[in-house]
Amino acid sequence: MKHGWEYKKLGDVSTIVGGSTPKTNIPTYWGGVYSWITPAELNGSKYIESTERHITDDAIAHTNLQLLPVGTVLLTSRAPIGKVAITKIPMYCNQGFKNIVPGESLFNEFVYWYLTYKKDYIISLGRGATFKEISKSITEQIPIPVPPIEEQKAICSLLDKLNRVIEAKKEQLKELDNLAQAIFYDMFGDPVTNDKGWEVKKMGDFGSFQRGLLLQKKDFVENGCPCIHYGQLHTSFGAYTTKHLTTISQELFSKSKIAHKGDLILALTSEDVEGSCKSTAWLGDYDIAVGSDAAIISHNQDGIYLSFYTRTKAFYNEKDKYARGFKVTHIKTSDIATFPICLPPLPLQQAFAEKVEAIERQKELINQSIREVQTLFDSRMDYWFCKNPYDR
Repeated sequence: MKHGWEYKKLGDVSTIVGGSTPKTNIPTYWGGVYSWITPAELNGSKYIESTERHITDDAIAHTNLQLLPVGTVLLTSRAPIGKVAITKIPMYCNQGFKNIVPGESLFNEFVYWYLTYKKDYIISLGRGATFKEISKSITEQIPIPVPPIEEQKAICSLLDKLNRVIEAKKEQLKELDNLAQAIFYDMFGDPVTNDKGWEVKKMGDFGSFQRGLLLQKKDFVENGCPCIHYGQLHTSFGAYTTKHLTTISQELFSKSKIAHKGDLILALTSEDVEGSCKSTAWLGDYDIAVGSDAAIISHNQDGIYLSFYTRTKAFYNEKDKYARGFKVTHIKTSDIATFPICLPPLPLQQAFAEKVEAIERQKELINQSIREVQTLFDSRMDYWFCKNPYDR
């Protein structure tokens, strides 16, 4: 335990406040001036300064609601457990919260960072058969370190500075992504109107399609042959990649469909139309296996150009015609082969690809910097918050 620190129960150094939902079938309860929040509105931001819905004096008078003052630490107690934010305006909430109004010995930002760090521990406290929830009494029993208030503020000041650096660098990454997309439209115009009059061909006219074979996450091995799982197209790869993240056995690799350098790999399955055909150009200097729910397109164009084209409104319009499914969206390779694509001269496509690669090099430098700052941030969180005598 840090010098001068002691652990106390959250209920001993703060007030825990829940909420309720006014009856939705009574119009006079809704559309008022008082902010009312639900767990779904916590989106990762540290502060909450507006809510989607508002209630009236009538709702407050006839519902078990308690006003959350400015500076309250919001903590979701179900669906899901463990999301945290701080109120910047007075508000009310529904029953999906167990919020913390800190006493004099606690700085609200310190509570915010501590609960953020302890999210997994808080989730483990959930009880219930149908769905997990933490009760008010459980929340009151959560242990929290209580260093001197000035030390709490100093800790938060450092964490905030590090977090701002990370967020600023993430914004730089977004700006570089926007720059690459802007260069695409500057060089090639809008594919929807094709105002520059490029040749148009169906994808099947300049590329051959093959669908990957069954490949599950359980098939990944520590040391083996390189592979791409369709889920990685959604979560891990950008417009192109030269490196793999996972490997499979030699036996499974020998049975798999293989992408070669320059091929375009598309996800055939997604949660929605927007994610359908999420693509990456494989530019690695070796062959790679591709799993099911993904397609390999071998072609005579530039892979980076094609990958960026799949992000355009013109390509979305085509996806929207053929995407099928309710909970999961799927597109057939035979349908993708019919999609029309604007094809500028290959040297112009390659010139665009060179600009994108230069941008990606800048992004990697920023990503490296983010990793370094994140490591420092995590080490500070570990140092201050990891040793909890009540942790499981």
